[in-house]
Amino acid sequence: MLTDLWTNHRMLAMLIAVLIVVTPFVIYYVIDARRNHPKGLIGAALSNMGERFGYYIMNAVLLLFLCSKFGISDDAAGWIYAVFYFLIYVLSLPGGIVADKLQNYKGTIMAGLIVMAAGYAMMAFPIFGGDPGNVPTWVLIFTIVALFLIAAGNGLFKGNLQAIIGQMYDNFEADAAKRGPEQLAIAKSRRDSGFQIFYVFINIGGVIAPFIAPLLREAYLKTNMLAYNADLPGLCHKFLSGDTLTANEAANLTSLSTTVSGGPVSDMTAFCAHYLEIFNTGVHYSFFASVVAMLLSFFIFVAMRRRLPNPIKKEKVEVSASERQADAKEIRQRMYALFAVLGVAVFFWFSFHQNGQSLSVFARDFVDTESIAPEIWQCINPFFVIILTPVIMFIFAALVKSGKEVSTPKKIAIGMFITACAYLFLMGLSLAQAYPSGEEFKGLAEAAKAALRVGPWVLIVTYFFLTVAELFISPLGLSFVSKIAPKHLQGICQGLWLTATAIGNLFIALGVTMLNSFPHQWECWAVFAFFCLASMGVMAGMLKWLERVTNEKQ
Repeated sequence: MLTDLWTNHRMLAMLIAVLIVVTPFVIYYVIDARRNHPKGLIGAALSNMGERFGYYIMNAVLLLFLCSKFGISDDAAGWIYAVFYFLIYVLSLPGGIVADKLQNYKGTIMAGLIVMAAGYAMMAFPIFGGDPGNVPTWVLIFTIVALFLIAAGNGLFKGNLQAIIGQMYDNFEADAAKRGPEQLAIAKSRRDSGFQIFYVFINIGGVIAPFIAPLLREAYLKTNMLAYNADLPGLCHKFLSGDTLTANEAANLTSLSTTVSGGPVSDMTAFCAHYLEIFNTGVHYSFFASVVAMLLSFFIFVAMRRRLPNPIKKEKVEVSASERQADAKEIRQRMYALFAVLGVAVFFWFSFHQNGQSLSVFARDFVDTESIAPEIWQCINPFFVIILTPVIMFIFAALVKSGKEVSTPKKIAIGMFITACAYLFLMGLSLAQAYPSGEEFKGLAEAAKAALRVGPWVLIVTYFFLTVAELFISPLGLSFVSKIAPKHLQGICQGLWLTATAIGNLFIALGVTMLNSFPHQWECWAVFAFFCLASMGVMAGMLKWLERVTNEKQ
């Protein structure tokens, strides 16, 4: 029975296997959060989990979906994707300003969820403008408006929820301080692990989401007597546009159309238009799951909001001129330290978020994904987050007990080195395989492509390195911001962290451009390795200063 399930429903079987593996870890995190962390952490994490579920559906499919629906190049789709991801994070800054000014963090968060639900609803409807092979510009504009709504809603939601988590730990530490310095030290040591638990719940949604679009797309193709192939949408668009196909491309189109339809195709024009409509309609339907996820997050947050704190207002107290000067100096030092770390974070996100850009294109073209769609492999990263987080937490806790605690800035520097390892691995693989540019690869015959493709193990190794790096940087970066941010600027400072993420995201499309245009693929991965190693060096040079400012001097 299990063999039949794997043979006939590989993606579903893989999803079930993933859920079986991660469930014990999720139970562990829930128990740990309830025993050792502030009340309300799980409620906030569950609210974020639903929102991230919708986000990760988009993350898995957006670039490939834009190419398959609108027939645009990888580069053009990559820049639309990059601007969208830039807006998702940069709009967290005005979102934080709004919440700080209104002192209504919870209302701002709920508004953000509703706006995101509206954007996903627009994405869910399969609008083609009459011709699936030549979708008019207004449909692309409609799609971009929907993406902007999702980004705007995320800006109201994301940073402000993180600010609430930071305030939750401020209150937790204040209560512990009343019970003595020993309890305060224990409470402070749990902030990093609390943000790691919060981060895990982000990835529970992320480990499920990449399966949704491929499963729905495959089911819709099967109901229409068709099968999935990653290369066909591009070939169909090129054929319908009237562009001249090379001999290899014409042969590939004939062969693949016969394979996916179960027999020879007599009318290639009708087949291409029909295949594009069915292929992309299935993806559209997956966004209905995102709408449901946004609404679930909304109702969970409404139910839990009374247990969540609002970041405190700045208290107006009379102070002397010398005290004001000292306070201003401390705030300046804190903000300088924050911006120093933000500069390093830019290059991390530029490298890490290639999972939706060059790594997606690499999975589509250079990895054998005949059995498992390329989008599915993006579940590896959140899967690793869930199962590796307790290992990382255990190591950090053991170091604390042994008196060898690693400061948050040092953890971030180590994370940049591990990120570089992922791209050094891909660089070595590309050299060993003598991979050409992406554009040159697309022009090869199917037999030549198949000979160059590697197994999915390459993606597993790459995402392992990236995930470990992420666990050293992303949740601990959130914790770092919550430690260093002035009390009256919590929302803005969390928005600044997300703005650094946004800046890194704005340039992620360069990954696809480099992959497709550099003469040799290894040169693309070498660029990412260089930036990561350089960032690690800069962070290492600032360690003593950062540890002093954050009171983490080793």
